[in-house]
Amino acid sequence: MKVEILIENIQDTIDVTEEMNILLCKAVELSLQSENFTIPAEVSILLVNNETIQDMNCEHREIDRPTDVLSFPVVCMEDGEIITDEGDFDMDGNLLILGDIVISMEKVEEQAAEYGHSFERELAFLATHGMFHLLGYDHGDEKQEKRMMEKQEAVLEQMGLQRK
Repeated sequence: MKVEILIENIQDTIDVTEEMNILLCKAVELSLQSENFTIPAEVSILLVNNETIQDMNCEHREIDRPTDVLSFPVVCMEDGEIITDEGDFDMDGNLLILGDIVISMEKVEEQAAEYGHSFERELAFLATHGMFHLLGYDHGDEKQEKRMMEKQEAVLEQMGLQRK
């Protein structure tokens, strides 16, 4: 499976290390593998602060507060299956552009402390959460949420970041 992962850090609150970039890439790759997704693809991850994600949350969801992660799918998918691939293609790389994930690095730090686990686990959790949204999963009801959480936890377990 070929996947290009573009990571852009536009916040200066938390230092982003190469290890964090590697962790994000692994979370994306394992999420795709868990769904047997084999189409060459591209995913963009934007690392922001609370102010930026609050602006985006307000603009796109009309919720005027910071959130931890936002997903902007390009391809219409449902439960890991492409409904229509009338999305964008990167013609140079012949890659299907799945979409964008935006993560608040301040929320990663806050929630890791709140939930009593590592910064790395929270970062990977939010990356997998965003990925499963790009893959067409949602958590609108209890059954959907349980299914999505199980998928995320399976990926995190593969990464050695399971709940303690």
